[in-house]
Amino acid sequence: MDDGVDPLVMGVRDRWEGQGLLGDPWPFLAICSVGRLNQLLKKALDVELKRLDLTQTGYFLLTTLALTVHGRARLSTLGRILMMHPTTVKLTVDQLEAAGLVGRTPHPRDRRATLVEITAAGRERANQVSQALEAPGGALAAFDGMHRELFEALQPARLAAGDVELLNPGGGRGRGRQAG
Repeated sequence: MDDGVDPLVMGVRDRWEGQGLLGDPWPFLAICSVGRLNQLLKKALDVELKRLDLTQTGYFLLTTLALTVHGRARLSTLGRILMMHPTTVKLTVDQLEAAGLVGRTPHPRDRRATLVEITAAGRERANQVSQALEAPGGALAAFDGMHRELFEALQPARLAAGDVELLNPGGGRGRGRQAG
């Protein structure tokens, strides 16, 4: 691609009408592009995570906990935020707890609920991954500083598709499920 021509785009766009396909090729190209990018990002992420003995789910869970105000959340909340099945969340927490990266505590006001809390070692591991993802020689080096631009380019499409619950658009409660 030294000449700046993307063979995926050129091949599809040039043949779309000629092969009798109706409509524009752009929905197909968008889906293919995002899918291919997803695979490339996951492959690069897996390289760093394997080196640091974490799974993608473990990394997402640790980082989510690190971003909470007190470093802890209910199992059910983690499942909702990460869009994961409760069993997957529980199994991931089991693995992280065995590695000393998280701990479980009873909820102070709801005896039915369990809180998962990131440990100092868990926070350190999440930081190691984050630093590895930004490292010039790391697996994501090909994206050299494009992470923010990539996020900002994809965000409007994600929001339009209803990916996240908007908490306060125009003062309303947002679309989708009510928070609470």
